[in-house]
Amino acid sequence: MGLTFLIQNEPLSLYQLDEILSKHLELSASTRQAVQRSRSFLDAKFADRESAPVYGINTGFGSLCDKVISNQDLALLQKNLVRSHACGFGAVVSPQITRLMLFLKIRSLAYGYSGVSTATIDRLLFYFNQNILPVVYEQGSLGASGDLAPLAHLSLPLIGEGEVILEGQRMAAVQMLQKLGLAPLELQSKEGLALLNGTQFMCAYSLWAWQESQKIMAWADCLAALSLDAFGGKLEPFDERLHLIRPHKGQIDAAKAVRDWLKSSAIQAQNKPQVQDPYSFRCVPQVHGASRDALSFCEQVFTTELNAVTDNPNVFAEDQAILSGGNFHGQPLALSLDFMALALSEIGSISERRTFQLISGSRSLPAFLIAEPGLNSGLMIPQYAAAAMASQNKQLCTPASADSIVSSNGQEDHVSMGANAATKLQKVVQNVQNILAVELLTAAQAMSFRRPLKTSPVLEDLLSAYTALVPPIQSDRLLYDDLQKTCAFMQSYKLPLLREI
Repeated sequence: MGLTFLIQNEPLSLYQLDEILSKHLELSASTRQAVQRSRSFLDAKFADRESAPVYGINTGFGSLCDKVISNQDLALLQKNLVRSHACGFGAVVSPQITRLMLFLKIRSLAYGYSGVSTATIDRLLFYFNQNILPVVYEQGSLGASGDLAPLAHLSLPLIGEGEVILEGQRMAAVQMLQKLGLAPLELQSKEGLALLNGTQFMCAYSLWAWQESQKIMAWADCLAALSLDAFGGKLEPFDERLHLIRPHKGQIDAAKAVRDWLKSSAIQAQNKPQVQDPYSFRCVPQVHGASRDALSFCEQVFTTELNAVTDNPNVFAEDQAILSGGNFHGQPLALSLDFMALALSEIGSISERRTFQLISGSRSLPAFLIAEPGLNSGLMIPQYAAAAMASQNKQLCTPASADSIVSSNGQEDHVSMGANAATKLQKVVQNVQNILAVELLTAAQAMSFRRPLKTSPVLEDLLSAYTALVPPIQSDRLLYDDLQKTCAFMQSYKLPLLREI
């Protein structure tokens, strides 16, 4: 594969993102022509001083849409728009999310339905390729009329305003331009609105969360299998015949994943005296499976948005038409982001319950998985931390999309609140990752009490790599260090493809 990725009007999948984001981006010749055609149409249409009012091009914005702007002020109108809408609050958006935002904005504009100039896209491409990241803030978007405030901050450096992060250093955009010998762009008609309208803030979080969710689900199935063996649980509830008579795809796949993880396990070969295991073990296929199916739905929505044009109005040069609509409305994303938060929260919830069962002193395991409980607290408090995060996730799962607040003097009277759904999902994702880290620490410690029995070869390989970094606990020690190492291990350890086992 080459080091350059050509942006053209072909659909992308979510699975291509990592590869694309690591490459140098360029517009294909056909894409550049489509952008130029759209811009030329706009320039010709508004060359006449008596041009009819068209929203956002020669009118005000929002409830000011009836205010007609003279042709001589069209460039200033766009510059004022970017300036006035940069009203973000809260934490600075992570570099990973900001880079996704840049890519998504370039991608949407490059279809040629937004009326921007190639110069504007080229400057965005330059920022992306040089890893010049605008300083964007988490709060300020209602998720309709697009992500106005975050996208205004993303766009400010184009006109030499706002801040950027260059080579790890935060600086004023004007300083960055001077350092690189660049001049600020003079935005043309429609360009400011095209930059600010769109769902790129919500969508960037969606794509990031989806990527992380794939790792979460792989680890969740793996740890459920490891915990099942550590707890002395039965594999019977994972029998394929059970799931074929309730054939939800996610359920079937989750059951198979656990069976595959436990293939050739010596512990599973032993006779189990119990009749049934607790739900957190027995119902893994149903719970993990439901989350898998929810994430599959979200994947469809996010893939569509990745390949969409979401600004307003849109320019159809081939039809000599400019149409004003509502493609900026984030409702599809808002609902999916809330759905994903619920789906992932449940993964954390059932993981915490497995951790609780492992430290409970059941199934011949010592209380809190320590040789001398009482003198030592063992793994008592990591479960507290997991429970606290699982509880916080329940609060974060209150749907943002159920809310709407009227804005712009009633012109924008229903909004999606998808940006709030996006930022709280980020916290849910991080909490679930940490809850699963607690389960790994706990299951590995429990397995140390099952020796010399062994789990499956593939899980033994994982345990060998993990315990080299975090050895079994003999007596109380600083567990936050172990937990931080566990989180780092889960980010770096490459889980095997089960079909290859």
